[in-house]
Parts: sequence; structure tokens; C-alpha cells
Amino acid sequence: VSTPQQRRNGETDIRMATYTRGQPSPSLRDAKLGRPMVIEIIEKKFEYLRKEKTLNIYGTLTLGTTAGFSGILANFIFRHCFKVKHDALKTYASLTTLPFLSTIVAYKLLVTDALYSGNISKENCVLRSSLVGIVCGILYPSSLAFSKNGRLAVRYHTVPLPPKGRVLLHWMLLCQTEIKAMVIPLVFQTMFGILIGLQHYSLFEKTLAKTVHED
Repeated sequence: VSTPQQRRNGETDIRMATYTRGQPSPSLRDAKLGRPMVIEIIEKKFEYLRKEKTLNIYGTLTLGTTAGFSGILANFIFRHCFKVKHDALKTYASLTTLPFLSTIVAYKLLVTDALYSGNISKENCVLRSSLVGIVCGILYPSSLAFSKNGRLAVRYHTVPLPPKGRVLLHWMLLCQTEIKAMVIPLVFQTMFGILIGLQHYSLFEKTLAKTVHED
């Protein structure tokens, strides 16, 4: 037979057990408190990455657009030099789209992918960006315009045909004065390449620093 003291102790144990079952454990409380913090950190990281991606796209599109304008200028210069009047829409379309697309692809492969892999420094990033602007925005559209309009000039006999063995020299002498105008887009492409490379690397460093700090 239990004594009154034992019965009181038993009732106290039952009430404590009931109270304990009704309250969440410390681990559950910590999990509930920590979950919003984790979600907030993830949302901030996505926001940083979204901003970086947006600015990166704008910079790449700017460099590609200037390359397209360089292609238009190069096509105009060589059509004037070779006195070509045919296939204007076709040549202008190709000289606008091809430099633009080549700049976008080259910048992604040589700058963006290398930057995210952590294989290039700030100086290397700027150098690659400026080289993409020069090669894809000046050299490529100039050679493309020279080739396309040179073929049209030969086909329609708009200029005297070059003598044998001196084909390239003949064409270069024919348009050496007008081609100097390509120095203007060369300067712009170099400047844009340097600025976009600096901006992209700086933005990448800031995003990386914020992400590491919050981790």
C-alpha cells in the first residue's frame, strides 16, 4: 500500500512528464529558429548571383554591340573602297551579327568561365577582355568585310583586278587610306574591353567575399 507521500510524488512525476511532452525539445526549437536564417542566407546568395549575372550580361552585350557597330563601319569602308553596290543587305547583316555573336561566345569561354573557375588574376581578366574586344570587334569584322566585299568586287569587276603574285598588296594599297578609320573603333573596343573586364572582376570579388562572409 502506497503512502500519501508516495502518491504525491507520483502525481508530480506525471505532471512533469505531461509538461515535458507538451513542450518542444531544445533541438527542435533550435531547428525552428535556424531554418529562417538559412533561408535568408540562401535568398541573399541568390540575390547576389542574380545581380552579378545581370551586370555581367549587360557588360558582355555592350562589348558585343560595339563589335557589331565595328562590323558595320568595316563593311561600309570596304564597300566604298571596292566600289561595291551589290548584296548590301546580306553583307551588312552578316557583318553585324557575326562579330556580335563571336564576341559573346569568346568572352564567355575566355573570361567568364575562367573567372568562375578561379584560374585568372585581375590583370589576366582585363587582358583577356580587351583582347576579345580587339580580336572579335576589330580584326575579325575587318577581315570578314575585306573578304566578302573583295569577292563581290572580283565578281562584278568594280575595281581593277590585281596582278598575279601581288593580290594582297594590291587590295591593301587600294583601301589603305580609308582603312585608317578603323583606328577609332579600335580605341573604343580596347577601352570597353578594359572597363568591362575590371567591372566584371570587381563584381565577382565582391560577390565571393559576401558569400564567404555569410558562410
